[in-house]
Amino acid sequence: MARRHSYRADEASVAGATLTDEVMAGTMEVDSRSVMASSTPALRVETVESNTLSGPITVPVRSTLGETGIAAHPLALGGSTFGWTLGSDEAFAVLDRFAGTGGDLLDTADSYAAGRSESIIGSWMRSRRTRDRMCVMTKVGRHPDHRGLSPVDVRDAVDDSLLRLGTDRIDVLFFHGDDPAVPLEESLGAVDALITAGKVRAIGASDFSPERLIEARVLAANGLPRFELLTTRYNLMERRPFEGARELVAHAQGLAVLPYFALANGFLGGQVRRRSEVRRDARGERLARHLGRRGHRVLTALDEIAFAHGVQPATIALAWLLAKPTVAAPVASATKPDQVEALMAAASVDLHRSELVELDRASA
Repeated sequence: MARRHSYRADEASVAGATLTDEVMAGTMEVDSRSVMASSTPALRVETVESNTLSGPITVPVRSTLGETGIAAHPLALGGSTFGWTLGSDEAFAVLDRFAGTGGDLLDTADSYAAGRSESIIGSWMRSRRTRDRMCVMTKVGRHPDHRGLSPVDVRDAVDDSLLRLGTDRIDVLFFHGDDPAVPLEESLGAVDALITAGKVRAIGASDFSPERLIEARVLAANGLPRFELLTTRYNLMERRPFEGARELVAHAQGLAVLPYFALANGFLGGQVRRRSEVRRDARGERLARHLGRRGHRVLTALDEIAFAHGVQPATIALAWLLAKPTVAAPVASATKPDQVEALMAAASVDLHRSELVELDRASA
């Protein structure tokens, strides 16, 4: 199992943090080897005794999501492609491989393919009988039928998501973006009722500003549900949306951060190096934005470090995120089953200080 690096608070900076080799928790012994565990997030070794897909599996690393008490493998499989670029059969194949390699953290939203993503995940969990093994995260606020975060929209959106997912509870519910037109107190009040009813276990915010995160924490101090997680765009090619005030607030509040677009729309996988190789669709257009000198520097650094570790560039890009003190689990999508192993391997990669510095410089 890889050692997770930690940071000292007095060394943190807006652009990033100075890496130290200090650890914040004890030492565990696994297979006669000493393994250091960081308390941010907490890690433990766990063996899953039964798996309806492929028999016993071993989950090498599990990460506690903030203070929710929910533990999962520190890689979330993104469901944004389900029902959009992937049909049910293709999505099932990806989900089967994900679960078979120890994955249990699923990220979706009621707006992904107008709810089709949730429906596919729900059908898969029913057919494979994996619901109790999975941590299901979904988002509300952008579905055409329930746009915004009014109490009525939040309640109705959750009920619809539960139906599509075929479950009685959502493990983590995210507000899919802020809704300035609705007082945050009202939105959180609606979630409070959902938590009391057992329909939601924990809540998070997606792309909330630092100011709104602070406002939410003040409301939580007065008895309303507290944001425990934050999703935000963050990867080697897009560092500004998170690094800075949002990162400082997340650290101060102890939020578990789940970076989405963790591979920059697939660019950090390194399969596309020239504009002539870019697909002519929306995903390809977003990927093409990263082609250029800076993108070339980042891919070169990823190639060198990946070669040294015997893994894929995508694995290193995700391991860089996991080295950040607030990151609990990057969110990454796979379009083919054989891409899953490279994603899952990130939790077992121990990046050296010099490698992290090299990636920081290349992506600056």
